[in-house]
Amino acid sequence: MSTISFKPKQITKKITSGLQDRTRDVIMNRFGLTDDAQRKTLEEIGKKYNITRERVRQIEDVALNLIKKSAVFKAEQAVFDELKKLIHSLGSIVAEHELLLHISKDKNIQNHISFYLTLGDFFKKHREDDHFKTHWSVDDEMAEKVHDSLKKLYASLKDEDLVPETEMIKKFFDQMKDIAEQYKNEEIARRWLAMSKTISKNPLGEWGKSSSPNVRTRGVKDYAFLVMRKHGSPMHFKEVADAISKTFGRKTHYATCHNELIKDSRFVLVGRGLYALAEWGYKTGIAREVIRDILKKEGPLSKEDVVLRVMKERYFKKNTILVNLVNPKYFKKNKNGLYTLV
Repeated sequence: MSTISFKPKQITKKITSGLQDRTRDVIMNRFGLTDDAQRKTLEEIGKKYNITRERVRQIEDVALNLIKKSAVFKAEQAVFDELKKLIHSLGSIVAEHELLLHISKDKNIQNHISFYLTLGDFFKKHREDDHFKTHWSVDDEMAEKVHDSLKKLYASLKDEDLVPETEMIKKFFDQMKDIAEQYKNEEIARRWLAMSKTISKNPLGEWGKSSSPNVRTRGVKDYAFLVMRKHGSPMHFKEVADAISKTFGRKTHYATCHNELIKDSRFVLVGRGLYALAEWGYKTGIAREVIRDILKKEGPLSKEDVVLRVMKERYFKKNTILVNLVNPKYFKKNKNGLYTLV
């Protein structure tokens, strides 16, 4: 379903009707305005007419200028005004793929719209760079504000940050100063965020730096991190593998999952086959080492307190903790009956 009121093929036919056959053919093929919607390269068109790439480029430039000066082009200004109004409604600045998809899913129609954007004087194309995907704007001041705010938002993020979408939108608007009320809505913010190459969201809809493995998921360990973070408490590696299969539709073998979790510092083995996230504060090590670290940090503790604190950091059986605690080689009771280090 298209969101535009005009018929692109008819408009294109009208505004290119004054061109000579070869010139029109160059334009139709360069912009993919033919039935097959295939954009041809300068080289491909050059071979067809036995001319250089540079000559094809010259013909294209001349053709665009001829169209812009023609009376038939001026008569179709309502088409370009409609597109300008549409881009304004989408936030005045929008990623090319978002804009084209918003108008139509039909590749042929998308190519015709790209052609009009190239022709219209008030459409500004921003080519892809290190920060942004290719996008279009109709308001220079607004474009500058959005560019600036997206760069500041990226700078405010830590490498490991994962931010829920609503919070990310709030953070984004915090970076933007003096914007009109019409732009302060989540849909427009999402559209602006989608222009960024340095910030993106993971398969669970959480936002962070695009370079983070928590966002750009590349394998079992990254998917494991997301499902465990969503689960919120330690999981057996078999549970993790099943959750990856269910959540992301990726069949994951238990052995593969176990091997990936062992190798990655984001995970901590807290019991037999049981893993937690290191960011939850769980510690590695055998029961004796965990007890030692706790007593070193907290000072003398009762038996109950030792058990309680160890259980917060590792999934040991209570008996395993008590057996280690009464080992006189490492731990002793003081005169108050509290356990301390030997």
